[in-house]
Amino acid sequence: MTNVLLLIHLFVTLALIIVVLLQKSEGGGLGIGGGGGMGNFMSGRGTANLLTRTTAILATIFMVLALGLALIQQNSRGPRSIVDGAVPAAPSAPAAPTAVPAPPAAPAVPTN
Repeated sequence: MTNVLLLIHLFVTLALIIVVLLQKSEGGGLGIGGGGGMGNFMSGRGTANLLTRTTAILATIFMVLALGLALIQQNSRGPRSIVDGAVPAAPSAPAAPTAVPAPPAAPAVPTN
């Protein structure tokens, strides 16, 4: 289920990017959508309204999918911290003290 929603989310994201790039910006940026020439299928105003509406719909779908994916991941996740998932260790007997070996004796220095 998560993979299907993630794939749909990817397609919606790509469509949203394309639609935003098609819109004519006020600064004249990429604005590939074209102006209001007589040979266009729709007028400039009609294209702007269509692209604005499409952007709003795609943005809404994007946000709903993002929230849905986040909720699905939150519910399917394991423990949130190491402390929550830690298994309590069985109490063990303290270790017996070990004898520390004595340091080696210094070698005798011959005197002349």
